[in-house]
This record gives sequence, C-alpha cells and structure tokens, in this order.
Amino acid sequence: MEPNPADLNASAMSFINAFDMSSSSAPIRLSHSLAILLLYKHSCFLVRRNQWIHLLHAHRNSMADEPLRVMGLSGSIGRQSKNGMLVDLALKKAEALGAEIHFWDLQEKPLPLVGEDGCWSNPIVKEFQEMASSCDAFLVSSPEYHGTMSGVMKNTFDWVYEQHVGGKVFGLMSTLGGISNSNTLNHMRIMLRWLHGNPVSQQLALGHVKEAFDEDGNLSDSSMDERLQSLVVSVLTTATMYRNS
Repeated sequence: MEPNPADLNASAMSFINAFDMSSSSAPIRLSHSLAILLLYKHSCFLVRRNQWIHLLHAHRNSMADEPLRVMGLSGSIGRQSKNGMLVDLALKKAEALGAEIHFWDLQEKPLPLVGEDGCWSNPIVKEFQEMASSCDAFLVSSPEYHGTMSGVMKNTFDWVYEQHVGGKVFGLMSTLGGISNSNTLNHMRIMLRWLHGNPVSQQLALGHVKEAFDEDGNLSDSSMDERLQSLVVSVLTTATMYRNS
C-alpha cells in the first residue's frame, strides 16, 4: 500500500494516536496511509476488502512496546551540511511518528579511514558499530560525486558488517547540484545487498540542493517534503513488520 503523505496532517495524527483498538469495530473506512500508520502505531493486521480496511490485533512480543531506534547517516561532514540537514529532517519526521532517533555526526565523531594506522582499535569505530547494532532502521543520504556516493559515505559503510546491519531496513536519499538522477541511490542499493540490508522501494533524489531548503531548514518544495514523509513512513512500517515477525 502506497502512503499518501497529504493525509498525514495534524488531524490525521491525532486520530492515529487516539485510536483504541480494544473498542474498535471492523470494518472502518480509512485511507491507505492512515491504515499503514495504524499498523505502525498499534501493531494491528490490515486486511483490505474492496474499499474497506479491516483491523485485527497482531501478536505483540516483548519488543513491540519499545519505540523503533532509527539511526541517521550523512555522506557529508557535519549536521549543517545539505545532506546532514536532509537526514536531520527525515529523523524529525520519524521522531514525530514515535521513533527514537540517533544522528551520527561525523564532525563530532569522525570515523577513521579504513586501513589507516590505529583504525582497528579506534574507540569511535566501536561506538559506531555498537550504535548501528542497536538500531532497527537507518535513514541515509549522500551527495553524488562523479556519478556515485561520496567517499565519506562509502567509508562510513565500510565500518559496518552484516552483524551490524544485516536484515535491517534502510531509507535512501541523495542530493545533487543539478538535475536529480538515481545513480547514487542505485549504487547504495548494490552495496547494501552485500551487507544483507533491506532498503525500502521508496527513495529520494534531491536535485538543485543549494536551493532546496528554506531558511528554517525545511524543504522548499512541498511535493519533495511529501515524498520524504512517504519514505520515512515506509521505513518505520517495514521495520515494525520485521521486528514483529
């Protein structure tokens, strides 16, 4: 089911947060995006029949009541870089939906180049790997340099292995100075295949990135903001289904 981000307004979120599965009676009529958010927030199964969404309780395990942990990774140095801003914005959307968020700031905690002297015993590497292991999902953005991801992005991923990110959910984003394309996104998907990571089908390529943000750090183009919201919802709902399976 493809979420319609236009449905994700304040009144919709109030309905989601206040919804009481114990007192609900099926069928009820919902948009696809509201139904998906009910799945994320209340761990209920969704069965579509014609235009109606039927809600059934799902089995909850001991982890189901804990918020999803989402880690943000930027292929640029610093939270104020364009990619840092995009990851930060995506994380804020995830937090608004109940996730616990963690932004790895390479300016504050730089990862060494793989293979440089002392890198294998670097305590920052251990901390980075432990945080990655503890998270359920990742929101990632890289600039496109010469048709692929940045060296910073590649070095970041070179420090994680299957035991850290295998089987986990990824939302992929890229930024470009000119017209958007999917080169970097495709290359990150190939890389994650080797790590056994699971990127969702939704993705975001943000072209003309220098003009993409307003003075408050939000996306100037409302349609791009809606696509970002859709990406975040997809990551959270997919990670929830994986965790509860």
